[in-house]
Amino acid sequence: MAELSALVSRLEAVAARLETASASGGGGDVATAAGGEMLDAFDEIVNGPVKTFIDASASLGDDVAKQADFVKNAFAAQRAFLVTVSQCKKPSDTVLQSLLGDMSKIMGDCTAFKDGNRRSKQFNHISGVAEGLPALGWVAMSPKPAPYVKEMSGSAQFYTNRVIKEFKDSDKSQVEWARSFIEILTQLEKYVKQYHTTGPAWNPSGGEAKAGAAPAAAAPAKAAPAPKVAPAGGIGAAKAGLFSELNKGGAITSGLKKVDKSEMTHKNPELRGTSVVPAAGTKKPAASKPKFGGGDIKKDPVFELQGKKWVVEYHQGNKEIVVESEGAHQTLYIYKCNDCTIQVKGKINAIAVDGCKKTAVVFEDCVAAFEIINCQSVQVQTTGKVATISIDKTDGAILYLSKDCIDASIVSAKSSEMNVSIPDAEGNFTEFPIPEQYKTTFDQANKKLVTEPTDIAG
Repeated sequence: MAELSALVSRLEAVAARLETASASGGGGDVATAAGGEMLDAFDEIVNGPVKTFIDASASLGDDVAKQADFVKNAFAAQRAFLVTVSQCKKPSDTVLQSLLGDMSKIMGDCTAFKDGNRRSKQFNHISGVAEGLPALGWVAMSPKPAPYVKEMSGSAQFYTNRVIKEFKDSDKSQVEWARSFIEILTQLEKYVKQYHTTGPAWNPSGGEAKAGAAPAAAAPAKAAPAPKVAPAGGIGAAKAGLFSELNKGGAITSGLKKVDKSEMTHKNPELRGTSVVPAAGTKKPAASKPKFGGGDIKKDPVFELQGKKWVVEYHQGNKEIVVESEGAHQTLYIYKCNDCTIQVKGKINAIAVDGCKKTAVVFEDCVAAFEIINCQSVQVQTTGKVATISIDKTDGAILYLSKDCIDASIVSAKSSEMNVSIPDAEGNFTEFPIPEQYKTTFDQANKKLVTEPTDIAG
């Protein structure tokens, strides 16, 4: 009875504190109000720029309309997450990853949709969305989520600007579609900067966040059965259950696992340095799913002419790829090749190298532009002429120019470790680094910004 009375007293004290906090407008109410304001601001984005984008996508139709569903579902998943943020304390990393599972899957599916529709006439459209939608991953980018959104917006604009350039004089609806998607990311950046400056604004006075459908873990090694739970009825019942177990005598150890000699630390000194004893037949833990995007998709290599476009995709370690262009009306697209060498014979209109690693390309004449996008450690050599070489989001690029195209324009953005080799009269190459660091000052006389490479950048 004494224990029951003490419990009742504690409950009455808790109730009194809650009534006091409610009467004085406590921190819980403030947090709830802030959470409501945060959700209202997010709803303005969903009902404004997102709805405008969805409607514009429906009017364009085809792959753009299909991909718009990923955007709609991703924002719905993020709103559900923000509801949890407004009501709960910050959870552990394991629970947080589970809460972000829906968003991560949708973003991965969006990227897979883009990769599976590379022949689409709307490829620039769906590439822009696939590059920009991961901006919703700001929820896992503490302590600077807003700059991450801006970075993803820049990645998306690389493709949406192509759409604008292509249709600015012929189809205004295409231009409006491209701008509507960038407007979503612009408003999202402002929203994150205002309400989630250093990360999701969890409710410090809220409840415990619970994981949703967490990934199934690997089956653990067989262990001793758990002891029976004492039935309700107070300390006396608990003691009765304990004595019932002890009265089993030697049978109480019947559920323990038999330890093999190979697992005994006193007979195997090498096991003493670790607290983990390997158990035979134990299943390996399931690999955790990567956040926001997933890994590379392995597919069969492709080498074919699709209309006027040569396509070289998913090759691994192939050093003998030769593309024979039939004229300046053909183009070449190289995607996800690793440790390959590609030779282009004849004049070609344009070449794009996308998502490749340790890949070398040798070509003769390129009429329009040579583009390098999302690559690592690539080499490019021209034996003829090229007007423009574009490098975007690439780490490691070496360009070898011929004596006929020394005046070529090299445009770079968000890239590093870039070098260009220029031949002299005797054919010997001299390597020059392309600047990565710049200094910007304001010219008061001309009222404009002046940007130039720093001394460190060469």
